[in-house]
Amino acid sequence: MKNIFTNMGFDVADGPEIEYVKYNFDALNIPKTHPSRDLTDTFYINPEVVLRTQTSPVQIRYMLEHKPPFRMICPGKVYRPDYDVSHTPMFHQMEGLVVGNNISFADLKGILTNFVKEVFGDRRVRFRPHFFPFTEPSAEMDVECNICHGEGCRVCKGSGWLEIMGCGMVDPEVLKAGGYNPEEVSGFAFGMGIERIAMLRLGIDDLRAFFENDIRFLKQF
Repeated sequence: MKNIFTNMGFDVADGPEIEYVKYNFDALNIPKTHPSRDLTDTFYINPEVVLRTQTSPVQIRYMLEHKPPFRMICPGKVYRPDYDVSHTPMFHQMEGLVVGNNISFADLKGILTNFVKEVFGDRRVRFRPHFFPFTEPSAEMDVECNICHGEGCRVCKGSGWLEIMGCGMVDPEVLKAGGYNPEEVSGFAFGMGIERIAMLRLGIDDLRAFFENDIRFLKQF
């Protein structure tokens, strides 16, 4: 996955897994009352420090250190208190950010559609309107479920589709937090769960299998 993006001119960045609330929430335009800040959604070390819930803080740190134009991705571990067939308390995420002059949603759609074709071949994809505090407009990108081939199963919750990433145009407030003038530059961002991509690619119906150390499962890879 990383190679697909580096072949499209993306830089690779990294950042701390123990992160300040300032970077994990505040700089990303996430309101104080947003449910993602709740103890049920975030592991807090103290009121100002968390186990990062996303790799988005790396994007803020990158913006503060680089001038546009640029393309970057930030793969790494993230932490959320969830546990079911499609969630685990620790998982791997890859987020990306493109900033420059006259960046549009058409650029977003072109790059992400090309990524999906590289990973899944000619699978059906769709973009659905969504809401994220750090992008506007925002969307979720779905791929046809590889488990049931669109017929509906427990993994896709009967819809025939699996959401593989959120995306959207970077909110002006986030650009300002990164030190940029939103009147001069624009950008788009995206984020995906790496295990979820593997589930779709390999036809695995329970994300927890990646972390349960079952030799019968691991021997397949």
